[in-house]
Amino acid sequence: MTIRKKIEKGLEWALIVLMSILVIDVLWQVASRYIMNSPSNFTDELASYLLIWVGLLGAAYVAGRREHLAIDLLYQKSSPERRFKLDIIISVLIISFAVSVLVIGGTWLAYTRFYLSVKSAAMGLPLGVVYLVLPISGSLITYFDIDFMINLIKENRKK
Repeated sequence: MTIRKKIEKGLEWALIVLMSILVIDVLWQVASRYIMNSPSNFTDELASYLLIWVGLLGAAYVAGRREHLAIDLLYQKSSPERRFKLDIIISVLIISFAVSVLVIGGTWLAYTRFYLSVKSAAMGLPLGVVYLVLPISGSLITYFDIDFMINLIKENRKK
């Protein structure tokens, strides 16, 4: 099993676990509010943070499988040589965004929240933990796209 496959499998399991916790959390929130008439204090906040993690890690997972949403009209009508160039350009743009916004910006955001000791209102969780998903997701997206470009260049050289 390659490193990429191990990362994808780990990401799959992390998403399954986080999504399961999210479902249980929301069910508990609804039950405590409407059945017991005593809403839980932390469930709303936990659901928000889990949704952030599931959304960003899910985006990295889908980007790694090359199943993300794309408008590919130009791509479909292009020759194989032009498709190769488009794939490289698109990957460079994705890597640029992931590194500049998610990795660098997300690291700065998480670091400042830890440094300033900012905590969430209901759970008392350091908000840096919530924002750590940004550089993690950005690093995964960057890794997947670099791996894609390397494989694409190898395939193009064989032709």
